[in-house]
Amino acid sequence: MIKPFGDRPGPFVIGHRGAAGYAPENTMAAFERGISLRADAIELDINPSKDGELMVIHDPTLNRTTSGSGLVCQHTAAEIQALDAGSWFDPSFNGCRVPTLREVLSWAKNRTKVVIEIKNGPIFYPNIEKMLVALLDELGMRDQVMAISFDHLVLRDVKQIAPDIATGVIYASRMADPVGMARAVDADLLMPYWAMLTAEEVAASHAADLFISPWGGAEQDYKHILALGVDAVGADFPDRPREFMD
Repeated sequence: MIKPFGDRPGPFVIGHRGAAGYAPENTMAAFERGISLRADAIELDINPSKDGELMVIHDPTLNRTTSGSGLVCQHTAAEIQALDAGSWFDPSFNGCRVPTLREVLSWAKNRTKVVIEIKNGPIFYPNIEKMLVALLDELGMRDQVMAISFDHLVLRDVKQIAPDIATGVIYASRMADPVGMARAVDADLLMPYWAMLTAEEVAASHAADLFISPWGGAEQDYKHILALGVDAVGADFPDRPREFMD
């Protein structure tokens, strides 16, 4: 299995959507803030535009986090980037844009790891995994990212065309066999919802040589999570788990 952070000792902090507690999620302001708060990686979400650009936005629609409306996949990248993606969070972020994945990766290259959540469902995007791998190859960044998704089948497709990219299965329930679930799609990471995580699951993941990193929002109990021996934790406020680590 691939070690997402190589031989560096953990646990690691992954800035969820950059630093979604401090800045508008999935914007360059959030990514910069995450790094300034000593996140070891930034996490982001991708949906494709009408003209085939991978856009860094969580929802399949523009409504929640931009001044626009409608489906991301029915707008061009230029149309999406003309929208305000910051004022919804706070007026001081007026003018923040929805970045392209190309922009974020170019900024992150040799600076920080990038955890890329492939959004699939309820709209399923044909060839999104091929689009992602092609961009990573263009930028020479296969070894600097992790591809994760709730759609485990798309992760299987990523592995089939790029077995050297680290992948992670996200899930929100207490699985009967999380290791088997990961093995079924050749994944390297287990990413359970934090409140369903047990010490037994952490031990099983490590026995299977799998990296385990729970996820959740601001409600996470980082003291509890870290005491279980996880390899990493995602955080809207990256400084909060870092305080326990320090």
